[in-house]
Formats: sequence, structure tokens, C-alpha cells
Amino acid sequence: MARTSARVEMECRAGSLLIGSLEGVLEKVVPELRPDVMPVTPDLLMTPSDQGDVDLDVDFAADRGNWTGKLDFLLSCIGYCVGLGNVAGSPESHHHLSAGAFLVPYFLMLAICGIPLFFLELSLGQFSSLGPLAVWKISPLFKGAGAAMLLIVGLVAIYYNMIIAYVLFYLFASLTSNLPWEHCGNWWNTERCLEHRGSKDGNGVLPLNLSSTVSPSEEYWSRYVLHIQGSQGIGQPGEIRWNLCLCLLLAWVIVFLCILKGVKSSGKVVYFTATFPYLILLMLLVRGVTLPGAWKGIQFYLTPQFHHLLSSKVWIEAALQIFYSLGVGFGGLLTFASYNTFHQNIYRDTFIVTVGNAITSILAGFAIFSVLGYMSQELGVPVDQVAKAGPGLAFVVYPQAMTMLPLSPFWSFLFFFMLLTLGLDSQFAFLETIVTAVTDEFPYYLRPKKAVFSGLICVAMYLMGLILTTDGGMYWLGPLGGKGGGVVGTNGTCHGDTPSPPCAGIQRFCRDIHMMLGFKPGLYFRACWLFLSPATLLALLVYSIVKYQPSEYGSYRFPAWAELLGILMGLLSCLMIPAGMLVAVLREEGSLWERLQQASRPAIDWGPSLEENRTGMYVATLAGSQSPKPLMVHMRKYGGITSFENTAIEVDREIAEEEEESMM
Repeated sequence: MARTSARVEMECRAGSLLIGSLEGVLEKVVPELRPDVMPVTPDLLMTPSDQGDVDLDVDFAADRGNWTGKLDFLLSCIGYCVGLGNVAGSPESHHHLSAGAFLVPYFLMLAICGIPLFFLELSLGQFSSLGPLAVWKISPLFKGAGAAMLLIVGLVAIYYNMIIAYVLFYLFASLTSNLPWEHCGNWWNTERCLEHRGSKDGNGVLPLNLSSTVSPSEEYWSRYVLHIQGSQGIGQPGEIRWNLCLCLLLAWVIVFLCILKGVKSSGKVVYFTATFPYLILLMLLVRGVTLPGAWKGIQFYLTPQFHHLLSSKVWIEAALQIFYSLGVGFGGLLTFASYNTFHQNIYRDTFIVTVGNAITSILAGFAIFSVLGYMSQELGVPVDQVAKAGPGLAFVVYPQAMTMLPLSPFWSFLFFFMLLTLGLDSQFAFLETIVTAVTDEFPYYLRPKKAVFSGLICVAMYLMGLILTTDGGMYWLGPLGGKGGGVVGTNGTCHGDTPSPPCAGIQRFCRDIHMMLGFKPGLYFRACWLFLSPATLLALLVYSIVKYQPSEYGSYRFPAWAELLGILMGLLSCLMIPAGMLVAVLREEGSLWERLQQASRPAIDWGPSLEENRTGMYVATLAGSQSPKPLMVHMRKYGGITSFENTAIEVDREIAEEEEESMM
């Protein structure tokens, strides 16, 4: 027994020595097993918390800033969409048509293109928290579409702020006891000037021959504000109009001050600029419908003229009105949504903004046409002879109508103040889109100096817009505003490729929305993204090419080189898409087909920008996530299962089922 015990003791000692020696060897080979040595993780696999104060890409989203409240985003979208086009009319407006006929194609195009593409753009921005350039990590092959957006938005911002400068000019001119465009006899008036007020006899109003005369408001606009008689055409713009130059400077200063701190400052300004126009519009509507003869304008506005539906032009104008009004394809919606929290209900917001925008356009139509009906009765001419679309409505017809009202300077000031607030909201979006897109591409250098960069952008655009303040500035405003193949006119068709990434991976994109919102887009959205919206955009492109007409402003016909310039401005933005494809393909390796496949796949870091939002399949792409069960890593790190993590479990299950089906 003693020998047995001694033998057992010796074997235990030998075993202990053997284990000790093995531990020593393992400690040298695998340092992680030593309690006094911390495991060394490669830099690329370290989480932000592991790296301490080191500044990595994954930290950038925290520096971008966010809306201070959900209402900031909603009001910003409403202000962006409800702009000057809802009241003054876009270059292809429906104000010259009856609403009864126009509303049919308008709401149909809203359902086919407006709502689906609106929701698509918000989804891309909110899911990634990236601007119009960096968001194309979803498919680097289409990054050229983001560059095209920036070019278009830049040119539109120059054009749009010039319109705001005109509004400021009229706003200051309204601060007087008598409006300067009320009477003839001023130095800018000609012999053709006639105060268009119908003279009455015992039988009523004697109609005026408007074809051979010019109203004081029209000559004030063309000969005083624009001073267009000082220019011989687009090639000889003449001198700078310093009053317009100062108004343009003031417009850019206002825009810069409002976007100085990004969405944190502009998100507060819109509480006033997005809501106050509705108060003024309501006041103008009440005043308009109480005017004598208002029913003539309203009757013209509501009487259906269904023979217009047989014209393709009406349908194309409806589609263009949707794009102009909602701002789809300009990147503003994507930019605003990128500052949302990850689970913001943008599905609800989509319908609030799009339907609210349509209702606003209809209400504005009542306000406008009630005043036009009053003018029709005062002048003794049909309503369609006093109705004009575009700048003519805002700066000629409506100012003339103001002169016929009691307290005309008061109503004129209210009208142009409403236009100012409407225009500023859209301009905020244009500038924020440019600044966000570029700073997201160069976050190390530009984000700490975002205010300075915003100021430089405003200064550069002000200088580029000085040509618009010359005597012939209106001739240059035509190509920028979409006349005759200009850049804005081709915007909607150029960005027909916006739904392309979902087309390349519609199931994955729907899963992303499922993870973000808790439900998948229905058949309606998928059908529009895959078929209806692209088909409509293609038809819009074909129509704009087939029905192209040379540009003109009044009796002035643009020269051939100006037409070519307008076309090139539109084509340049479209050509950026294939140029971006070429760059993306050249960056990959392998055969041409392999390069195309690799460039069309989402980048490895595509997904939600914040770590806590990367559930399901996206946790595996986080720095430091090495587990084959990424959802479990996320649960251990952040706690229990929420409703959205439940969604992530469903997404993982769907992916596994699809992989099993593909292997069978």
C-alpha cells in the first residue's frame, strides 16, 4: 500500500511538471493564454472602443450630426418640396390648363413615379447615413449618378437663388405707399404702356385689346428689373445691374447664415419658413375668393377639359411637375434622410409629404385663379388670356393683380414674402446636399471646417451667378432653368438610373428596409422600382428628344451656340454615369465580366453607419466582429433582443434558406 501511494504521488508530480512545461510552451507560442498579457488585435479588426482616441472611419457618423427632433426632418422635407413651383409654376407648369383634366395624369404620375422614388431616396439616405456620393457604396458601379446629382444641384442652386434675388427686389419695392408698377409714365415705360383696367359703361366692362399694349407691371419687370433693353442677346449680356447684384448677395448671405451649422441650424429655421407660407396662402385664398369675379377663375380652374388627356404633352408635363415639385433625383431628400435616426418612420413621412405637397398645389391653384378671375372681370377678357406660367405669373400677372386691390402694398409684401420663404427652404436643401456629399467623401479634412467650406461654396456660386444679374441675365437663366434642353429639363430622365441598385439586388434592398423599418416594401413599390418608374422615365427621355424645340424668350430666338450649350449642360450630367462606371470597373481586377460583377456588388462597409444598428448580416462587416454568428455577437454586446433585432433574426433565417436553395 505504501509503495502504491508513493507511486501515485510520483505520477502526480510528473504530471504536474508536464502540464507546467506545456503551459510554458503555450504561453510563448500563444500569448493570449497568459493572464498578464492582453491579446493583440490587428488594427483593422479593432472596434472604436478598443482603439481609444484614434480617429477611424467608423466614428465619422457621430460627427455628422443629426436632426434635433423628428419634426425637423418632416418640416425640412415639406419646405424642400413645397417651393416656388407650387405657386409661381415651374418651367412646364399646369397653370394654363384646367385642374379638372390635369389632376388625372398628375395623381397617376404621383403614384407611379413620385411616391415610389421619394420613398426609395429616403430609404437609401436613412439606411446608410451617407450623402449622394458616398451612398453609392451600395453599388460603386453607379457612383457617377451621385456626381451627376451634384452637378445638377449646383447649377440649379445658382439659377434658383437668382429667382430669390428677384423676389427680394420686389419685396423691397413693396415697402411703399404706391407700388411702382401700378401706373405708366415712369422713365422705363414706353408708348405701348397702358394701365389695364377695363373702363365701364352702362352695359358693363369694355374689353381691352391687350395684344397691342403692355401693362405697367410687364414693363416694370422687363425694362426696369431686368433692364433687358440694355442687352443685344445672350452673347452681349451688357452691364451688371447693381441693385440685382446686391439682392443676389443678400440671398446668398441669408442662405449661408441658415446652413452655417448644418441641419442643426437649418432644422430650426424651417419651423418658420415651412409653416408661415401656409398662413399667407390661406390669407391670399380668403381674400381671393371674396373678390368679385373670382368664380370665373375658379370655374376655369375646375372645369374638366378631358380632350387634353389625349395629348402626350399633358402627361409629360404631369411627370415633369412631379419631379420639379417633389425634388426627386436632386439628392436633397437623400441628404435630409441621412441625418435621421435609423428607425425613423420614413414610410409614413413619404405619404405625408407627397400628398401634402399635392394638396398645397391645389390650394395654391384656388388662390391664384380666384385672383385671375377677378382680373378677367376687371379687364373684360377671358381667364386664359391673363393666365401665364413661370416667372410671368409671379413677376407680371400677380403683381398687376395686387395693384387692383385695396391696400395693394400690403398684399404685395405678403405675396413676395411667401415666395421668399418658399424659395429659401428649397435652397437650403440644395446647398446642404452639396456640402454633405463632399464632406462625406473627405471627412478628415472638411468636417471640422464644414462652416468654412459652406461659406466658400456660397461665395463661388455667387460669383458664378453674377452673369445672371446683367442686362441679359434672363437669356442665361433660360438654359439653366430647363428651357430647350437645359439641365433641369433633363434632370428627371438623367436620373432614371436611381432605381438601378435595387434592380440589381431588389431582395437585398428590401431586406435592408425590413431591418430598418420592421417590414418589407410591398408589391406596389417593387413593381414601380423595377418596371413602372423606369418605363416612365424612359418615355420622358424619348419625348424630350423627339419634341425638342429651339429656345426662345419672347420674340428673341437663341443662337445655335447657345442651344448647343444648353444641350451640353444636360448631357454632361448624364455622361457622368457611364464615366463613373468606367472608373469603377478599372479599379477592379479580373476579366471584364468579373470586374462588372465586383463593381456592382455593395462595398464591404455598406450598411448602417452606427455600430448598434448593424444587426443581422451587417454585424459581420463591423470592425472586430469575427464570430460566425454575428447576431449573437451583437446581442452579447448590446443586450437583449429588441423588435428590430427580432427582424434581424428573420433576415438571417431568410438568407440561410436562400443559400440552402441555391445549393440544392
